[in-house]
Amino acid sequence: MNDPSSKGFLGFNWKSVLVHDVPSSVVVFLVALPLCLGIAIACGLPPAAGLVTGIVGGVIVGMISGSPLQVSGPAAGLIVLAAGIVKEHGENAIIALGLAVLIAGVIQIAAGILRLGMWFRAVSPAVIEGMLAGIGVLILAGQFHIMVDDQSRSSGIANIIALPEAIYKGIVPQGDRNHHLAAGIGVATLVSLIAWRLIFGKRKQDSTTKKSKLFRILQSVPAPLVAVLVGTIIAQASRFEIQYVRLPDNLIGALHFPNSTSLELLQTASIWKMGAIVALIASAETLLCATAVDGMHNGPRTKYDKELIAQGVGNTICGLCGALPMTGVIVRSATNVNAGAKSRVSAILHGLWLLLFVSLFPSLLRMIPTAALAAILVYTGYTLVVKTHEIKKIWKSGRFEFAIYATTMIGIVTFDLLTGVIVGFVLSAVKLLWTFTHLEIRLVEELEKKRTTMHLIGAATFVRLPYLLEKLSCVQPDTELVVNIDHATFFDNACREELNRWETLHKSQGGRVIIDWEQIDARSKSVSRSDGNGNSVNGTKSNLKITHPVNEIETA
Repeated sequence: MNDPSSKGFLGFNWKSVLVHDVPSSVVVFLVALPLCLGIAIACGLPPAAGLVTGIVGGVIVGMISGSPLQVSGPAAGLIVLAAGIVKEHGENAIIALGLAVLIAGVIQIAAGILRLGMWFRAVSPAVIEGMLAGIGVLILAGQFHIMVDDQSRSSGIANIIALPEAIYKGIVPQGDRNHHLAAGIGVATLVSLIAWRLIFGKRKQDSTTKKSKLFRILQSVPAPLVAVLVGTIIAQASRFEIQYVRLPDNLIGALHFPNSTSLELLQTASIWKMGAIVALIASAETLLCATAVDGMHNGPRTKYDKELIAQGVGNTICGLCGALPMTGVIVRSATNVNAGAKSRVSAILHGLWLLLFVSLFPSLLRMIPTAALAAILVYTGYTLVVKTHEIKKIWKSGRFEFAIYATTMIGIVTFDLLTGVIVGFVLSAVKLLWTFTHLEIRLVEELEKKRTTMHLIGAATFVRLPYLLEKLSCVQPDTELVVNIDHATFFDNACREELNRWETLHKSQGGRVIIDWEQIDARSKSVSRSDGNGNSVNGTKSNLKITHPVNEIETA
């Protein structure tokens, strides 16, 4: 498929833009608007901080993005990081967050220039899914309190423990505190969101099932927008005295540029550490999102280094403005593709619609209750945790992979995001080390034939050389040894040379050795993988089968 952005005036096929990109940009804008507001509030920042990031992610990053159909903006996955910085720095929170985001942006630009884009994708899926699940738990627990107009607690565990208290406040009136009214708006928003998805959610069979024109129009309306509208209408019609979105008349006036305090904070190690963490997590989430988006369409593929530089430029600008950090966001990107976008114009226009709406209709945004936005994020957190398909996939990958997933999630919820991710990385490294050093050796003796078959399973490296020598010493001098390496994934030079020396010695003692040296040499040059069912990466089936041995020496 040709890239539509490579045709016509200024590089765009304007007919395609008008037919596909303009309508899809409106849909993405409607999805992005409530999320920009809700994520900012969840971080403990003014809604303007999220809106600025959404505008920059659309207009600036959209113009230079390496993934034309990906849409960038504030992401739920960074709420925990941003909220942590805000809580730690108090009255200097916005300045501190801006510096961390600025540092992250510069790191991303440098990484893109150094062509490190692909390396940011070298993260175990178990760690990524565990990180998202842990973040989902924290978002759900934290936003549940906001949904009843209460305060989020100091930690994830504290938020979880206090959930019964939040439920009680949401049910039982508390004097002049209208927690129950906010809870009613939150529940109404959740019910509307879930009902709209169930009734009008797009399914695979929709392409073959005849639907009315009105039904298809309603399908294109984002569920979060409908849910927020329902919550807002109920709150305004009932004149509930609950918390509403606070937005300045002038968006420029809400920006926070670096000042003398910024220079002081730049001298603290914690700001640089948080900047590096934001860069790592934002880059990994962005590039994984870009890979997912590539699988949704047949258009131009992602240029990862270019995308990393674009994200760095966006985060640098957001940092200078005191706005939220940004990533490529899978919800907005998937909406963009599904709505029919064909070029980067859709992402750019969605940012322009955000800017125009905030500039022209700020009074409408002030009518939105924060409980409605919190309810959207409660549902978002739930969807991050309950990803049945991904959990099943990790479980099928192996028990160790699932342990990495679960430990990463528990570490994030119990301690913090950095600790959980580090634990996940360490466990992944341990698994990798075990994979490339684990060697199982089975000796099958056929006494009447004076033959011993040695089955090597795993990686024969110098680390397991003593084990190999131990097993070779069990072979009788005057017997025939057959070395079966169907399940050997790798041979290093140390093990190869030792087998060679042992073969010479064994022949001098009257024995016989059958070894496929060409196969060993091939395994020495490349690592092959097994899917656990005897299949190598090229799809051929291994012939390894041990049946009714006369005498099997147990493996160590």
